[in-house]
Amino acid sequence: MPGMNQRASLKRRDFLLRAGVAGVSALCAPGVSLASGSGPSPESLVKLLYQGLNEAQRKAICFPWDHIDPERGLLRTRLENNWTITKPTIAGDFFDKDQQALIRAIFEGMTNPDWHARFDRQLKDDVGGFGKRQSIALFGEPDTGKFEFVLASRHMTLRCDGDSAEHVAFGGPILYAHEGERLYEKPGHPNNVFWHQAIEANRLYDALDPAHRKAALVTKGMPSEELVGFKGKGGAFQGCPVAALSADQKGEVQRIFRLLLEPFRQSDRDEVVKCLAAQGGLDECHLAFYAEGDLGNDGIYDNWRLEGPSFVWYFRGRPHVHVWVNVADAATVPLNAYQNSIGV
Repeated sequence: MPGMNQRASLKRRDFLLRAGVAGVSALCAPGVSLASGSGPSPESLVKLLYQGLNEAQRKAICFPWDHIDPERGLLRTRLENNWTITKPTIAGDFFDKDQQALIRAIFEGMTNPDWHARFDRQLKDDVGGFGKRQSIALFGEPDTGKFEFVLASRHMTLRCDGDSAEHVAFGGPILYAHEGERLYEKPGHPNNVFWHQAIEANRLYDALDPAHRKAALVTKGMPSEELVGFKGKGGAFQGCPVAALSADQKGEVQRIFRLLLEPFRQSDRDEVVKCLAAQGGLDECHLAFYAEGDLGNDGIYDNWRLEGPSFVWYFRGRPHVHVWVNVADAATVPLNAYQNSIGV
């Protein structure tokens, strides 16, 4: 009679076969997709992963829902630009090949399939490839109650929660980033997979009339990049109010907003839209461009921010691209009390 770990492995394989997936271990290779619109959801794969963990693995990567770390605070909601939550790496020998394949599939399920190659390029440049210098953590009880899966590394923090985390999009604050060719990128950010988002935002800036352009440009007082807490209605927002723009300019803000959402799965995009609508939509947001940190002083602003009462999308392009995101349906949703950018 097989032991517990053998039964768990058979259960994983049976699930994957029933889901129409073959060649499980091969999925560890970048560019090979498991999760798709017609396949198992990332949430179901998280539950399957959790069920197959042995005791040592659970001890290393699983935490209670509201676990407080003595140094890091509420660990589930923490965000950094260069960190791992737990010590074991995905690509090491801590996880078996089926588990590594499941983790890869969860990642692919959280992101837009059209973006997998670009995410793999970012991961290769910044951590040596998927699974290298990357960790996962599981909060709560994926098999019986509310839970959250967090993938963390240098330049990537993504979450999968099955709507367990109430009132927030993405399961909580996330970060995506890329060091394209060098630590201190040149103006234009050659080969940076996210820089096109800033290009489109700057095209909108250039299309604004002089008064709105003046309102949107912040010459002093650019916030620290990790400051993505909510200000609520009536907050002191920097930049130009979207409500003040013309109809065609608002249409461009909508287009850029959709561009920002593009790298992520549809259900998360829908949740962001729902959260934004609850606070009044883009008309309640402000768009700010920062003169500080303009690489090459070329007037193409590397740092910019779209912000509403409980919506922050903060694009930082110096020394390379870091994008900090925090979205909820109400400003009362707390952020980790200790937010700090550690390393680059």
